Amino acid sequence: MVSVLQNVSIDCTDAYELARFWSEVTGCPLHPEDGPGTEETQVMLPEGPMLYFSQVPEPKIAKNRLHLCLRPETSREEEVERLLGLGATWVADRRDPDGSGWAVLADPEGNEFCVLRSESDRAAMRS
Repeated sequence: MVSVLQNVSIDCTDAYELARFWSEVTGCPLHPEDGPGTEETQVMLPEGPMLYFSQVPEPKIAKNRLHLCLRPETSREEEVERLLGLGATWVADRRDPDGSGWAVLADPEGNEFCVLRSESDRAAMRS
């Protein structure tokens, strides 16, 4: 017997608004029953676990012990710019001069996440 990962739960102060941000990031819809003021909201990913946002009274105060890593369909640099336009903020630049590495951003509530190189970025490094 094994357990199956159902969702990744993210505590936040405004579940619906943070889920809307992540819906834009992933291009995936919110659960159809969720709306403004909903204290528990889900982003419906096409495969794997859902992103589940749970409203809690306390704000985030420390570094995440678990974070999401994104591999964009476009270049890493284009995706970083898009995410910054959606409301993400820079946390740390872990990109290396040779093009490897990643960018660390935070969502509107300060939860850190990484943007990795795309497959096309990785292929360009191999050639």
